[in-house]
Amino acid sequence: MAKMTKSQIVAALSEKTGLAKKEVNGFFEQLSTLAYKEVKKNGEFVVPGFGKMVKVKRKARMGVNPATGAKIKIAAKTVAKFRLAKAAKEAVL
Repeated sequence: MAKMTKSQIVAALSEKTGLAKKEVNGFFEQLSTLAYKEVKKNGEFVVPGFGKMVKVKRKARMGVNPATGAKIKIAAKTVAKFRLAKAAKEAVL
């Protein structure tokens, strides 16, 4: 079974909720915009039933260039991660 595309998800939600596809699409855009702002500002954004997006600081570390085998220093940086909620894990497994 192939994964659903964004347009398939929008169509399915539109059918289930009775909302227009344009409204569902707008909801997704607003949700992602809000999530990005909140993670940047507060360090996390919770989506009830799914999980939370969090901002995490990675320490500097040593790595290896796979092409040459040379050791390189990887600088510290901030990244976004998504932590799946326990309820979502249990529902899938």
